[in-house]
Order: sequence, then C-alpha cells, then structure tokens
Amino acid sequence: MDSHLQRLQRAIDEATRGMTTEDLTRHVEGKWCAAEVLEHLYLTYAGSVKGLERCLQAGKPLARAATLKDHLRTAAVVRLGYFPTGRRAPENTNPRGMTTDAVVEGVGAKIAAMEKLLVECEARYGTRARLLDHPVLGPLTGEQWRKFHWIHGRHHMKHIARIRASAGRSS
Repeated sequence: MDSHLQRLQRAIDEATRGMTTEDLTRHVEGKWCAAEVLEHLYLTYAGSVKGLERCLQAGKPLARAATLKDHLRTAAVVRLGYFPTGRRAPENTNPRGMTTDAVVEGVGAKIAAMEKLLVECEARYGTRARLLDHPVLGPLTGEQWRKFHWIHGRHHMKHIARIRASAGRSS
C-alpha cells in the first residue's frame, strides 16, 4: 500500500484504538462524534472507489482539464498540507447512521480497495494522468488522491483526539 494511505490507516487505527462504542458515539461541542467522523471518511473513500471503478469501466480518466483555481487549491492542500477548517462536507459524505461496528470494520477495507483501484488506474493510464475530479480541488492524479485522503484523514483524527481527551482517554 502507498505510504500516504498506510499512514492514513495507521492514524485511524491509533486514534480509535481502545475506544468503546460509548467513546465512539460521544458528541463534543455539537460536532460529529468519532463514529460519525469515521463514517464521513468511509463515505469519502467509497466515493473515490466508485469513481475509480467508473474510470476503469469507461476505459479512460474522467477528469476535466484543470483550471488555475484547481491548481491553486490543489497546491494548498496536497503540496502544502493545508486543510481549511469550517468548510461543510459535501452532502453525499455526511454521516447517514451506519452502525459503529460496520464503520470501524469497513473503513480499512475501503482504504485498501481505493489503493488497489488507484494502482490499476495508474497502470492503465499512467501516473501523471488526472483520474477524477474532486468536488473542491478539481482533477487529481492518483498520487494527489492518496495525499488528499491522508491530509483529510489527519484533519479529522485531530477531532477524534479532542473527543478522546474530553473523555480522559489519551491512548
């Protein structure tokens, strides 16, 4: 597995290790609980998997041409690692009420499926090909998708760390 996605999986495992169902469903400051954060991440990975499958079925990358705005946004997030706070998640990535067990068990499988499809797309279309459009950043290559998911996941692991701290569980 790619190093960004390995780090992502490790970060999720470390952030949630030892958390009970009660811990995972505890809300802080009117924000998502840890289980909802994980479901949001799961849904983003599922969306990437679905898009990559469509890309392979179409026999070509499905990304549009990148604009200057796309390049700037991608540079800020993917190159510099800046993830802005306060932006609302796209509607299709909002938690829908998956069971805590299903989310905890499924998130790693979605990361692995995403990596497999990214590798397959890169083998077919090349590593420099922009494969799919991100709803905010625009068209991304496989490596940019990996790094985006790592930075996005790291952003949300900070929220889970705050939840753990509020419960008096640092590890």
